[in-house]
Amino acid sequence: CVCVCACVCVQQVVCYLDGVFISAGLILQSQSTDVYQNLALEDWIDANVDLQQHSIMLLWRNRPAVVIGRHQNPWTECNLSAMRKAGISLARRRSGGGTVFHDLGNLNLTFFTSKKAYDRQRNLKVVTDALRRVRPGLDVQATDRFDILLNGHYKISGTASRLSRKSSYHHCTLLHSADRSALSAVLSPSCPGIHSNATPSVPSPVANLLDHAPTLRWEELFDGLVHQYNAGTHSALTLVNPTDECTFPGLSRMATELHSWDWTFGKTPKFSVQTLLDLTDGRSSARSSAQLHMEVKNGLIESCELDVPADWLPLRLSGELVNTLVGERFCPYAAAVAVAALLRSESSELQSRLHNLCDTVLSVMG
Repeated sequence: CVCVCACVCVQQVVCYLDGVFISAGLILQSQSTDVYQNLALEDWIDANVDLQQHSIMLLWRNRPAVVIGRHQNPWTECNLSAMRKAGISLARRRSGGGTVFHDLGNLNLTFFTSKKAYDRQRNLKVVTDALRRVRPGLDVQATDRFDILLNGHYKISGTASRLSRKSSYHHCTLLHSADRSALSAVLSPSCPGIHSNATPSVPSPVANLLDHAPTLRWEELFDGLVHQYNAGTHSALTLVNPTDECTFPGLSRMATELHSWDWTFGKTPKFSVQTLLDLTDGRSSARSSAQLHMEVKNGLIESCELDVPADWLPLRLSGELVNTLVGERFCPYAAAVAVAALLRSESSELQSRLHNLCDTVLSVMG
């Protein structure tokens, strides 16, 4: 029976903690490089392990992905169009904080403790002491904002955390050899004219450890972190596979939720869009402009106002476009499907202008 197997394996995980790691914390490394699986693994550990009795450090890396904070707006934080073209995933984590770029050149560390033992500076000291241990010449310091700076200027680590009723986790990045050109290309706004109370990211100059310690290998970095986490006691790093439903029952469902549009985009705090649209006529050199105002709630277009000059396009057509968009996802693909019928129904000489208006409105959605 699958359910019995799952229950037994959960007990085995807890018993493993109880029986082996009494005076030292458990150190896990995820074998997955899927951002949704690894974020779900964090949530699974937080929900299923008794963190009153045990502390855990989880190490994990992802294939290229942009990860936004729980209360952020993806349209203001990242270039969604560039990400789609490059095959870069977008994920919303459950912790707060700002937007970060992950790839295999970035290491993520998650520190799990009881809420009472929550201490971000202590966690960051593990990282900075480990770096000084493997490369004594590195000038690395944790800041009051819980970042880690290299040479007092370059950010190599950012922080976010989540506190539950009894437990907590604090995770941070560590740039070893990340693709900084990709980072710069995708961490720019998709949509002009957004007004929102969502948490904004604070841009900072960044650097890779490899820029200043070119011989630093992953193995050395892992060894230094493992040694430092348990203050020199004999420690082992345990590999875990988040896709193993026997060990982590329910984790795949959690990963599916994190991957969903309703979570990634639908959890965006309410925002408005006010922007000027430049309009062209494919049949002539004529040009015009229109004013767009949208209210977006739960990722859905709650209201839409489109002020198009009547001598450019009849109010009937712009009004039909507005009515078509209200209630749709603020998403260029979903909205394109919705307006396709409107475009097919109009075969007059105004079709070119209507098509251009639709394309321009959709481009605002990233």
